[in-house]
Amino acid sequence: MVLGLHNIGAPKGANKSKKRVGRGPGSGHGKTATRGNKGQKSRSGYTRMRGFEGGQMPLHRRLPKRGFTSVFKKEWNEVNLDSLERVFESGDVVTPERLVEAGIIRKLAKDGVAILGRGELTKALEVTAHRFSRSAAQKIVAAGGKALVVSSSSA
Repeated sequence: MVLGLHNIGAPKGANKSKKRVGRGPGSGHGKTATRGNKGQKSRSGYTRMRGFEGGQMPLHRRLPKRGFTSVFKKEWNEVNLDSLERVFESGDVVTPERLVEAGIIRKLAKDGVAILGRGELTKALEVTAHRFSRSAAQKIVAAGGKALVVSSSSA
């Protein structure tokens, strides 16, 4: 027999029929409908709470709490000089909005863009950002460009 899309199917025994419960004593799953006798789990509408362990102290309450989230944490988009070298041409003005357009960053972070000094810069770029590392600013100026700090939008 030639196998084609018109006669392809699951192998024999792969598909089991659904267990029909509560359909009388002849079915073998009648009366209590495989729920056992009495108790919370035998009642209609029963749904166990997420993490419920039968009354035992659940795991998420047995484990100690650790750490905290600082409300003062700064969120920066970090961009290295090697990314600027790869995307922009000499004489370009690089702004946070241009970085989003170029696809270097997806969207602006809460505290803005930080330029970091990884890689070398051979093009003279006028870079405007919210923060510069010392090495990044030095490399931008050494390549004949400008490193301009713009005030943060959340300040």
